[in-house]
Amino acid sequence: MRTPIVIGNWKLNGTRAMADRLVADIEAVRPELKDIDIGVCPPFVYIPQVVAQVAGAGLGVGAQSCAEYDTGAYTGEVSAEMIRDVGCQYVLVGHSERRTLFGETNEVVGRKTQKALAAGLTPVVCVGETLEERQAGKMNAVVGAQIEAVVAAVGIQAFERVIVAYEPVWAIGTGQTASPEQAQAMHASIRAQLAAYSPAIAESVRIQYGGSIKPGNAAILFAQPDIDGGLIGGASLTAEDFLVICRAAAGSLRAS
Repeated sequence: MRTPIVIGNWKLNGTRAMADRLVADIEAVRPELKDIDIGVCPPFVYIPQVVAQVAGAGLGVGAQSCAEYDTGAYTGEVSAEMIRDVGCQYVLVGHSERRTLFGETNEVVGRKTQKALAAGLTPVVCVGETLEERQAGKMNAVVGAQIEAVVAAVGIQAFERVIVAYEPVWAIGTGQTASPEQAQAMHASIRAQLAAYSPAIAESVRIQYGGSIKPGNAAILFAQPDIDGGLIGGASLTAEDFLVICRAAAGSLRAS
């Protein structure tokens, strides 16, 4: 049985005080959520603070991106080795905002995944289609190409150490959410694509849903058989909302 994982992506939000309060609130109820994995991805500048705060609390910490380089004259970049060095376990790779705003291609995402794995991090590989691509019926082809680029870069065996996050671009920060049926169909498609390489690995890979998950829709999304938790944006900035979503993930485990 796959263990659900809920990761909060704080994006370009937060202060030191906010990080202290939010992490403390999550830690306070962590014992009742011991059957799922929980992580947070703060902005780079707050990572050391959060790592120190969660020591021994069973809460994972990740970065929101990493460089496709190890070292060198790349001003402003942060390598996967550096991220691991400050105590992170996870790194988001290929988030739709990195793809659309910063021009990250499928090939770049593949190289970043490779660097993350080499550094001992768990990459959370984000994939998803735009509204135009969905309306044109191209969503499976688009997401399939994104997955294929990562398989080409790291090999199917590496997916034993990869988490996939399906995040329809049209549902991120818009208030729109894929229906449970739409989300499940894409998750099943991703798993089937991986199963063509290795049924065993496909069955074990955790695939999160990301895209305007809220306390009110988390339970029905997490009840779908191929959805293994969520990558949470705006709702991860409020402990009350984030913990409702975490409890929904724990509830899906008990119900299965």
